[in-house]
Amino acid sequence: MFIFKIVMIIAVVVLALGWIAYGIWSYRERIEQKKRPKPTTEHLEKVKDSFDEYTKKMEDYKKPTYKRE
Repeated sequence: MFIFKIVMIIAVVVLALGWIAYGIWSYRERIEQKKRPKPTTEHLEKVKDSFDEYTKKMEDYKKPTYKRE
């Protein structure tokens, strides 16, 4: 019974250390990911270009006026 308690205490300590190490690694990974530039794909570039064209067209757009009877 005494050996079981020692094994369980050691297992709990190792598990806690593992979770702490994982938390630190995950935190550092998130910080590194924020520093990296976001990858842009060809599709994303096309969408951005078409949206820019659309906004330029909307700037020049004039609302039609209707005659009231």
